[in-house]
Amino acid sequence: MKKLALYVLVALAAAACASNDKKETPAAVTDLSSGAQQPQSGTGSSTTQQKPMGSVSGNPLTDPTSPLSKRSVYFDFDSNAVKDEYRGLVQAHSRYMTTDKRDSRIRIEGNCDERGSREYNLALGQRRADSIKRALTLLGVPAAQIEAVSFGSEKPRALAHNEWAYAQNRRSDLVYVESKSVKR
Repeated sequence: MKKLALYVLVALAAAACASNDKKETPAAVTDLSSGAQQPQSGTGSSTTQQKPMGSVSGNPLTDPTSPLSKRSVYFDFDSNAVKDEYRGLVQAHSRYMTTDKRDSRIRIEGNCDERGSREYNLALGQRRADSIKRALTLLGVPAAQIEAVSFGSEKPRALAHNEWAYAQNRRSDLVYVESKSVKR
């Protein structure tokens, strides 16, 4: 729990620093896209690099160069602590929800590997989803826009029975929910 509080404080400090210095924000966002291709334009200004966050003609949630296209946070065995490598991902989604899509809703789906009882896995999945929800709310996303649910081990991503598969199944998925608008 202390570790989670430390992560959240560091995330808040990074978010506060990023909002004061606009030149560092795009670099942090670009660095978060581990595994994704880097933007091709080498002459882009800070406003050009921020476009993938929401003001481009495409959907930043499906753009592979955007950190928003990554929507899974993986956990260590029997843990609900958000790893350092995923703090930036959580920050990017919170920034998207507080600046670009203030009316968006998100469902955080906590998952576990198959080891452990059904009840234990449901509780651990809920703790994992709640830890991501807590981080998002601390970064400014209203709690009313976030739903945290647990699927326990019911929705595995990998079906094998080995360490690699277990690691793939210990995750929380961030799912954007379509809001039903009122017809006028």
